Amino acid sequence: MTFFKFEDDFVQSLRCIPMQVRFKLDTCGVKLKLAHWNEFSLDERETLVTLPCETDGDIQAYKTHLQALVTQYTGGPAKELTIDPQAPWLNSTQIPDPVQEKATACNIELTIDQWASLTALQRFALIKLSRPSHENHNFLPAIAEFGLT
Repeated sequence: MTFFKFEDDFVQSLRCIPMQVRFKLDTCGVKLKLAHWNEFSLDERETLVTLPCETDGDIQAYKTHLQALVTQYTGGPAKELTIDPQAPWLNSTQIPDPVQEKATACNIELTIDQWASLTALQRFALIKLSRPSHENHNFLPAIAEFGLT
């Protein structure tokens, strides 16, 4: 399990959806709302953290398990999303504009070499944390945690 330090304030209780689960949601194409997440028991949340979601079989099993949980608690499945086969966090050779813009606004010079040195999960986190619609207070702590300052 990979929890980031910038998630420390909620990972013990799993009251918020951690980045590694958000990464899996984008991988399997499910739009899970925080309200759905909060319906699940702690054991069910921990299972969603630990279940693999890498191979085609894993991804389908994860999606099936997740949708069964959502349906159990809400009476219907969560909305499904199109899976981007060329997701920007999988591209280690190009820093997405929103990440570069957020870094520049924070007086951080982010290089391609630094971007390439990150894991896909770390790149995913920076992409999510640089979105205008996201609470961005964790962008700088993530940058520091990933050794980019």
